[in-house]
Amino acid sequence: MRVIAGKARRIQLVSLEGEAVRPTLDRYKETLFNTIQAYIPDSFFIDVFAGTGSIGIEALSRGARKAVFIENNKKALSVINENLEKTRLKDGAEVIARDAVSALMGFKSDECADVIFIDPPYNRGLETEVLRVLKTSPLVGEDTLIVVEASNETPLDDITDQGYDIVKTKDYRTNRHIFLRRREQ
Repeated sequence: MRVIAGKARRIQLVSLEGEAVRPTLDRYKETLFNTIQAYIPDSFFIDVFAGTGSIGIEALSRGARKAVFIENNKKALSVINENLEKTRLKDGAEVIARDAVSALMGFKSDECADVIFIDPPYNRGLETEVLRVLKTSPLVGEDTLIVVEASNETPLDDITDQGYDIVKTKDYRTNRHIFLRRREQ
């Protein structure tokens, strides 16, 4: 696992052993960033269920102004901080050590996020919980792009029933990226 592009390009990132984290494969990460690259320069990026931090770090490397990493696994938090040090991208980062729902509910910001990336453990319905919080969150504006990484078995009607429009989906062998916008209320 490495940083693909930008100022930290080619730096190898530290990962976690075992199943505590499921890092996004480099080829999927490259496809993801090819799709969202126009949103990245000078952006406010939120990486929910951040794991190793590779997605938020990629955003910082490619020019995001700020990246917030939300993670509650202690070993993963240590890896995120180590990867931020290794890539020298710590200045633009904020790491929040809390579960996703409470972190998003309690997050104070005077600006909307440009991109929110959500990569929860698969098939537990956690993306539904997070999207429920984001439905009324001031972090989400009309231009905010929300990207959910989910297993191919994740039902999309649950997402649209919550008031989100699917802009695009990108299917891979076992998972997919779902690109969303919050429907105007």
